[in-house]
Amino acid sequence: MGAVKNKRMPRAVRERQMLDAAVSTFGQRGYRAASMDEIAELAGVSKPLVYLYLNSKEDLFTACIRREAKALTEAVRAGVRPGLPADRQLWEGLRAFFTHTAENPDGWAVLHLQARTHGEPFAAEVTAMREELVVFVTQLIVVAAREAHRDPSLPEREVAGLAEALVGAAESLAAWANATPGVSAKQAAATLMNFAWAGLGDLMEGRPWSPPVAEGQTE
Repeated sequence: MGAVKNKRMPRAVRERQMLDAAVSTFGQRGYRAASMDEIAELAGVSKPLVYLYLNSKEDLFTACIRREAKALTEAVRAGVRPGLPADRQLWEGLRAFFTHTAENPDGWAVLHLQARTHGEPFAAEVTAMREELVVFVTQLIVVAAREAHRDPSLPEREVAGLAEALVGAAESLAAWANATPGVSAKQAAATLMNFAWAGLGDLMEGRPWSPPVAEGQTE
């Protein structure tokens, strides 16, 4: 009888190995410089197998973006416990965001740096992730604002811009924190919380900032 062959590795496990290797390579070397040869070598498979599973470099990069975007949004959602005060929910969401980006710097580099700079359809994938985060943060803020103002009809557009600004600030701060030695996820989250909540807290209490009216103007 012939030798018993080793059991084949499940496709999902093999594909995860390839994506892990690809995220690491794309994140550290950039999309243009990364080669399928080095991704295959890092994954411990042949280059033809990478093409068999993931078709092309473009499809592989897209798969990396989608996986990392899903992981980030799920981490933020899982980090927020419903029923807590608005500031606690925002704090937990920010801490989950910065913890995930700190623990997955290559994945964050793929999303924040690489995908945005290599055109469509890569940028569209990141835009979809960003829009999901903005909607989630908008809901956190609008619920708190409605409660503070005792106005259940307060429209989302009143706070949507705040959520957009907050997500943008978090993205930039995560890139800075990952590139700055000694900055922890908790410190990054506290920095943004201190920056944002001073204004949001006043807004919740009905004390929004207003621009000064110049002499001779009525508004």
